[in-house]
Amino acid sequence: MKQYLPYVFILMAVMSWGAYVPTIHHGQLGFGEPKGPLRAFLFVGLAYFLVAVCVPGLLILGKAEPAVFPMKGMSVSTMAGVLGALGALGVILALRTGGKPIYVAPLVFAGAPIMNVIVTMIWDRPHRAPAMPFYLGILMAAVGAALVLRYKPA
Repeated sequence: MKQYLPYVFILMAVMSWGAYVPTIHHGQLGFGEPKGPLRAFLFVGLAYFLVAVCVPGLLILGKAEPAVFPMKGMSVSTMAGVLGALGALGVILALRTGGKPIYVAPLVFAGAPIMNVIVTMIWDRPHRAPAMPFYLGILMAAVGAALVLRYKPA
């Protein structure tokens, strides 16, 4: 069972992030006219605080991990948080400037894995070059994003 746990959490991320763009779009619409993309993002930040500060804080207080905070871990993790928030802000601004959830999300979620591969391979160079099907998968993600953009619904 333990070997399946990463896949449970991957599914959690896929379902959450996959529902994020249409949900935040309807959150913006929920503010009426004028739409409220920045106000909606404010509440995304509140939710991040509740989920990403309160929950781990309580778990650390409960001794799930030691309450030790080295500078490298804090600084790199803070940068990761900034990158995550900038990504969410990018989605907000894409929707605010006329993007539709039906193609904003597929472009973001096809492009993000490609960027992930580039950053990961620079940061954690593989010992051996990945096999050709790996690169084919990246190419297919790029082609998929291009097809979404080319044939997006009117």
